[in-house]
Amino acid sequence: MKSKPSKAQKQILKTLTQLETEVLEVLNAESNKPLNYKQIAARLGILDGAGRALVETAVSNLITAEKIKEQGRGKYQTKLHDTVYTGTVDMTSSGAAYVIVPELEDDIYIPSRQVKNALDGDTVSIRITAGKRSGKTFGTVVKVLERKRLEFVGTLEVTRDFAFLVPDYRKMSVDIFIGRDHLNGAKNGQKVVVRITDYPEKASSPIGEVIQVLGAPGNHEVEIHAILAEYGLPAAFPEEVLAAAEKIPRTITEKDLAQRRDMRPFTTFTIDPFDAKDFDDALSLHKLENGHWEVGVHIADVTHYLEPGGIIDKEAYNRATSVYLVDRVVPMLPEVLSNDLCSLRPNEDKLTFSAIFEMDGKGQVFHTWIGRTVIHSDHRFTYEGAQEILEGADGPFKKELLVLNQIAKALRKDRFKNGAFSFDKKELKFHLDEAGKPTGVYQKVAKDANHLIEEFMLMANKKVAEFGSQPEGRTFVYRVHDDPDPEKIRELAQFVSQLGYKINPTGRKVLSQSMNKMLLDVKDKPESNMLETLVIRSMAKAKYDVKNVGHYGLAFGHYTHFTSPIRRYPDVMVHRLLQHYLDGKQTPPAKNFEEDCKHSSAREKMAADAERASIKYMQVKFMEDHLNQEFDGVITGVTEWGVYVEISENHCEGMIKIRDFRDDYYVFEEKKFRIIGERRRKIYQLGDPVRIRVKSVDFEKKQIDFVMANKK
Repeated sequence: MKSKPSKAQKQILKTLTQLETEVLEVLNAESNKPLNYKQIAARLGILDGAGRALVETAVSNLITAEKIKEQGRGKYQTKLHDTVYTGTVDMTSSGAAYVIVPELEDDIYIPSRQVKNALDGDTVSIRITAGKRSGKTFGTVVKVLERKRLEFVGTLEVTRDFAFLVPDYRKMSVDIFIGRDHLNGAKNGQKVVVRITDYPEKASSPIGEVIQVLGAPGNHEVEIHAILAEYGLPAAFPEEVLAAAEKIPRTITEKDLAQRRDMRPFTTFTIDPFDAKDFDDALSLHKLENGHWEVGVHIADVTHYLEPGGIIDKEAYNRATSVYLVDRVVPMLPEVLSNDLCSLRPNEDKLTFSAIFEMDGKGQVFHTWIGRTVIHSDHRFTYEGAQEILEGADGPFKKELLVLNQIAKALRKDRFKNGAFSFDKKELKFHLDEAGKPTGVYQKVAKDANHLIEEFMLMANKKVAEFGSQPEGRTFVYRVHDDPDPEKIRELAQFVSQLGYKINPTGRKVLSQSMNKMLLDVKDKPESNMLETLVIRSMAKAKYDVKNVGHYGLAFGHYTHFTSPIRRYPDVMVHRLLQHYLDGKQTPPAKNFEEDCKHSSAREKMAADAERASIKYMQVKFMEDHLNQEFDGVITGVTEWGVYVEISENHCEGMIKIRDFRDDYYVFEEKKFRIIGERRRKIYQLGDPVRIRVKSVDFEKKQIDFVMANKK
């Protein structure tokens, strides 16, 4: 019978276990050179013979456990160098990078000198060179496996012998070298598009050639086309795609109608923005004999016209989404489809895919039917026109609007009761003249008419996702939103408490209820926009996936995107899967859709970034006419390099650089989101009102610089 270890033996084992961890940390920190056990002991501050003997035992145990290796006689080294990982580069503005490796918990920090010739977004192989120190795991790029992009937009700087492109892209930390024989007519100071032709590993800059001259910086069309080029957005459809779209038959045949539910007899209308041209959703309403309401959510049947794998379908897949810049739309589908064949225009028969609900006035759903339909829209409402009727004005289909609004309010109330988050983030819009120049800025506020449409679209997406997921294990495309990182929520709660608000992070329902109360309390206050932005940043990012984890923000167990196939490709995928199952076919492998979901999520992020870039450009363009003028504003962000301020009058955001505060030397306090003066202890923090003067605008960086206004 084995005897139990004594107290002394237990203590030695405990000490050895701790020592092994410490030895491993030393070797990880200096993984580029092997150390003997005396050097390891010295690094640990162990100088006595007994302590060194324990270090030698710890080293021996680590060798046995294959956690370290003997590199030459009596010298030991970590095994970090042995494993090569594949990941994606996330470049910082300093030239250093983080590499995101799916199988590793932490991102790997790559110092600038170890990035070699990798660029932001590239797929690379790396080796870990040092374990955690200063909270980071260090690595080096071994090889670039795949370039994310080769074309960059920027400003050309031409010298006597050569030229450089200074890229607009902030994560491009190196300029691109261009030989004078590869300028293709471009002149110094012009905005151009350059393609990288080579980037030797030991070169200080990539080598490129000018492939498109955009024109002079600051010119409206030049700047918008620069945004299109920067985000890889096509300015037009290929001729062959347009030609294929023109050949699509315009008439609806008896064969088209044979397998469809006829909804044409029932009152149907659309509600859209005043400037919309593609109407992809409509609502119908009529009363049933049992006193319930039948509400139809009708969506343009894009898949009827889109041949899978055809030339139009491939183009739509590549684009994946329509992109809404301030002054134009880059559509997913050619105009023949988006604004004509698929657009649910009034007084025309249209083919649709519908979710039809039997409901009562309190929003309870008794029955759901999903399938292909034909509709005839009786009226086209704008949000403004529908809102006037909801507020008491006379107008067409007033009774139907009021009934739908009553149900929508019940659905909305129920959603928040179940833990959904209430985001009513205001949308920035511009008044533009005929030349596209901004003449005014305003915020678009969602009212009951907007919420009416939103609630029925949310319900349709939810019910379609529930249908698509049954029976369990069936392949479907979901719109998912994972639970937030508890640490981020704790940090948010700590911050808002400094502003006098409260968030309770204990449990999903309690959190959402306290968050919604905070958002309601802050509504119409100077800090409202900033706090809503911080709440959104604390959340996980929504994405498309075949694995359903539910939608945290909406408090739905199942959710998808079904309601906008004219402008989102995932909705096209969902429509096709729905019909596949309605036809009684077997579930396809989920892996067939995994890459499509990733592609759509990436394109969605790209579209959001491009839309933000166009808004920033328009803000710069608008403020160009207000140089040296003073405005009241609110601090919306605080960083180590400056303070962001949003002008209250026109909602344009700019920065006061730290060096432009003249009354004191200010220090950034990261955890408190504020800067504080060293001598006078003056504090500037999020939500503070300030008076600023517009110092300058920069079209290249899409940046507005402010300074504090002189006190009168």
